[in-house]
Amino acid sequence: MLKQERAKYAQKVLNRLYRSTPIPLDHQDHFTLLVAVLLSAQCTDSRVNQVTPALFKLASNPKDMAKKTADQLYPIIKPCGLAPKKSRAIVELSKILVSQHHGQVPENMEQLEALPGVGHKTASVVMSQGFGQPAFPVDTHIHRLAQRWGLTKGKNVKQTEIDLKKLFHKNDWNKLHLQIIFYGREFCSAYNCDGTICEICTGCYPKRRTPFIAKKP
Repeated sequence: MLKQERAKYAQKVLNRLYRSTPIPLDHQDHFTLLVAVLLSAQCTDSRVNQVTPALFKLASNPKDMAKKTADQLYPIIKPCGLAPKKSRAIVELSKILVSQHHGQVPENMEQLEALPGVGHKTASVVMSQGFGQPAFPVDTHIHRLAQRWGLTKGKNVKQTEIDLKKLFHKNDWNKLHLQIIFYGREFCSAYNCDGTICEICTGCYPKRRTPFIAKKP
């Protein structure tokens, strides 16, 4: 099976299993989505969703958040991990949004990536899930699955993102990003599939008999 054939097969399975792709992070607007995505780094979405109600009760917009201190945020977001760094980033990016963007989250990749604590993946998620702009956010989990399914030989998430964008139509990127996340959690996690068990792995590589070891980014 060629790479393009594997891509079509994987997409067919994903479309059958996940016709709808709800955004997993609870949010009310672009700002609360941005903060939630920032908090999700090295943390589960479910944990973030447990934390954000208290955080957004404290402050749910850039103007109010900019008036808070990192010390005020820290005890609330501590369960998410990396709390000191994330607390500072949320306060600082809120100040920048107020002073440079009229209190609005910019619909621009470069401007998003310039915000404290916002990397390329976080900015891509906001562009995709917040603004509906075509993006294909790739984290270590999607990187692992793309390798298992033979969709990339990239050694890092940057190259994997490039490869996936070439394989799939631009109009499908946003949906596919979430479909792959959902499928990975349910069927092809690092623990319940080694590249020889789930439907997509076995469909893409029916003759694979030994566990597939992905190259870590």
